[in-house]
Amino acid sequence: MPIRVAITDDHPLVINGLQTMLAEMPDVEVLFTTLNGSALLEQLQQQQPDILLLDIVLPDTHGTELTRQVLKQFRAVKIIALTNYDNSHLVRQMLRNGASGYLLKNTDMPTLATAIRKVNQGQQFIDPQLEEALVQEAITRQKSSKNEVPLTKRETEVLQLIAEELSSQEISERLSISPRTAEKHRSNIIQKLGIRNVAGLVKEAYRRGLI
Repeated sequence: MPIRVAITDDHPLVINGLQTMLAEMPDVEVLFTTLNGSALLEQLQQQQPDILLLDIVLPDTHGTELTRQVLKQFRAVKIIALTNYDNSHLVRQMLRNGASGYLLKNTDMPTLATAIRKVNQGQQFIDPQLEEALVQEAITRQKSSKNEVPLTKRETEVLQLIAEELSSQEISERLSISPRTAEKHRSNIIQKLGIRNVAGLVKEAYRRGLI
């Protein structure tokens, strides 16, 4: 049975190029293609692929949020981000939101084929062009973490949501805690880190690899 693949990208030329590459893989079938997030969600109501090749930047949504939406409704779909952005922050965010792989659009045919087959088998796959940078970043972060102010697990979750621009009310709803408790966590984070504004909190969350 072939691996059923769907493609979502707002550039028809990219879709055509991917279809040409995938046509060379006898064990792969392109199920459908869409140009934006809304069309993808509509199409998924009718049929679900095994693998979704998903562009991160779309006209109507961002791939990180779309990944969360898709996997909330269609848990069996495995997502591979396909993008021009070689940004380790985006790699971490996509994987955190449930993506199984991350490829750059200049990837070659053998790498694309390997990614699809490995992800279909339940493995993760990161573009080899990005792996070394991620390893070096992890080493650097590990060294710096020895001297950083510790946060509790809940404070870490709240910091991440603050960085994602959620209000205390929204944080309380997301974490199923009271708004007062959310405010208390925010206050504790500010006191521990000595940071007085949201921009500083975002920067700290980014440094810690939370977003």
